[in-house]
Amino acid sequence: MPVTLHTLSGLTVWDGESDRGTATVSWSGDRITSVEPAASAGEAASAPSEYSVIPGLIDTHVHLDSSAGAKPGDWMTWPLITPDSERSIHVVAHARRAAAAGVTTLRDLSGSDVQLSAARALDAGLIPGPRVLVHGAVGMTAGHGDLFVPPHYPHRAPVADSPDECRKLVRQWARSGADGIKIFTSGGVLSIGDKVGWRNQTPQEIAATVDEAHALGMLVAAHTHTAEGVDIALEFEVDSIEHGTGIQERHWETLLERNLPVAPTLLINDAIADRRIPVSDDAAEKGRAVVTERDENFVGAAAAGVRFVLGTDANGIFVRFGDQLEELRLMARAFGWSAERALRAGTSDAADAIRLTGRVGRLQPGHGADFVVVRGKPWQDIDTLTAENIVAVVARGELVSGALPA
Repeated sequence: MPVTLHTLSGLTVWDGESDRGTATVSWSGDRITSVEPAASAGEAASAPSEYSVIPGLIDTHVHLDSSAGAKPGDWMTWPLITPDSERSIHVVAHARRAAAAGVTTLRDLSGSDVQLSAARALDAGLIPGPRVLVHGAVGMTAGHGDLFVPPHYPHRAPVADSPDECRKLVRQWARSGADGIKIFTSGGVLSIGDKVGWRNQTPQEIAATVDEAHALGMLVAAHTHTAEGVDIALEFEVDSIEHGTGIQERHWETLLERNLPVAPTLLINDAIADRRIPVSDDAAEKGRAVVTERDENFVGAAAAGVRFVLGTDANGIFVRFGDQLEELRLMARAFGWSAERALRAGTSDAADAIRLTGRVGRLQPGHGADFVVVRGKPWQDIDTLTAENIVAVVARGELVSGALPA
């Protein structure tokens, strides 16, 4: 079957790095074929359009395995009582909801066969939707990734409690098709039973995990909320810092030297600390402590040039799929960024951070056909990047939301 060539003309284009002016974007299937200035495309001069085109957004830290229903069940017990086959449908529903808000690539950290199955269906084009990457978790018994379920519940996600077990679990994730690995170098805010300051795994276990993952070409993302956890993540040369609450001035030099991406997950910790969502007293207390420390540390880190990229921790309940737009606006305000700097954090720089350079995050020939048509120019005013202003979203070359302007 021949692939149709599509064109979108007369709109202002921001290509992920700079304003290209009024241009014509052409794509065929899941491939941008050209981005040409209007004059080069032979277009007649006309009044500037109210619409602009930007690359699809990239959220480097989400959790898709929760209920996408109108009345979501308890976030902790729902995955325990819902069959995998049904859960995968909810994963796709969340992914499509994110795509409707302009998020055309999602990286699930702490995935399973449920997310991997949904990602394969999306990759195969069975269902129009965004790209989904999946990282498998390698954590310890009684660690952050092991304490979400009731203590005596027998069916738990796999853990690893020795260097050899860590290597084996990394290999099992690689065999399952996972794109990367997630580790934990501190406790967590929402996990039940632990403390934020708990050490998670020994140096020998973490060294084995990172070494094996890198040997298999897999990125390693490190969850951490403490300064000690950042020390450990940097010592073992992970590929990204998730949350990064404990980043201190002594870490800046290494973070800058390695250009290491940090997903700050601002919105979710604010929501937990302020109890905008139903959480336990323990979680709210941990959230308030995390936000206080984060606010003290992040302003200086951002001013020093630490590489913050879009990562929300969205799971559809605490942070909804679509709230990525608010996270970008919050990042701009918190870090004193220009609108363009914030938008790069959710497009081109986010793509580079998760090893998708040349595939997504930019509107350039040869890249995937992921883009958003929006009213206004969000690289000049990030406050215009709202759900109400999104006119159309194309993911993998297919229209997944709205209608393309004539």
